[in-house]
Amino acid sequence: MALFAALTAGTLHAATLDRVTLTSGFEMDCVHREALPSGRIRLYTSGDNYVEVDAASIRAVTQIEAPVPATAPARQPQQASAAKPEVHDLLQHAGRQHNVDFELLAAVVHAESAGHAHAVSRTGAQGLMQLMPGTARELGVKNAFAPEQNINGGSAYLDQLLTRYHDNLPLALAAYNAGPGAVDKYRGVPPFRETRAYVARVIKEFNRRKIAQRRSTGVAGE
Repeated sequence: MALFAALTAGTLHAATLDRVTLTSGFEMDCVHREALPSGRIRLYTSGDNYVEVDAASIRAVTQIEAPVPATAPARQPQQASAAKPEVHDLLQHAGRQHNVDFELLAAVVHAESAGHAHAVSRTGAQGLMQLMPGTARELGVKNAFAPEQNINGGSAYLDQLLTRYHDNLPLALAAYNAGPGAVDKYRGVPPFRETRAYVARVIKEFNRRKIAQRRSTGVAGE
């Protein structure tokens, strides 16, 4: 298969990336790909960071020019080598700042981008928490692919929605996915299959994380 051959190719030239489009609509830019014996494809986004996907979930692969990082000038390599804060730490900080449960933020990131900072949906949502460009601008996010900015903006937005819907989590999540206008129009979770599946997926992951958290702290039996 031509597509599978393209996926198992070696490292790209330094000035190019592979843009992998998934059947879900997400796009991932990777610098290297590795075919695993299990039939899955490991997509390296940078260095040792990678995302594993099923080969069948890949719709297309196109080669693009590698963009110049927006957060650092090309002639300042000392800044480019600085270590990025861990997503876990960023979520912890954003949760405290915006009074949103860390495990809820982690569940949203898991559902939105699977932790991939450069994910782009078919509708144009960007980054870890999949912010639409207009929403990102309103939240003061200048670079939606910068993990710290994206998480801070997404956490602030989720906080706004929880406040708007009086901590009704399904409504806040539905608004995060489909927009507050849709929730207000239908006076509840909109009858969109994608939105309803999204709300269920996030709540399931949130509950799983909370149960694991309780077990790890020894209070599962309370």
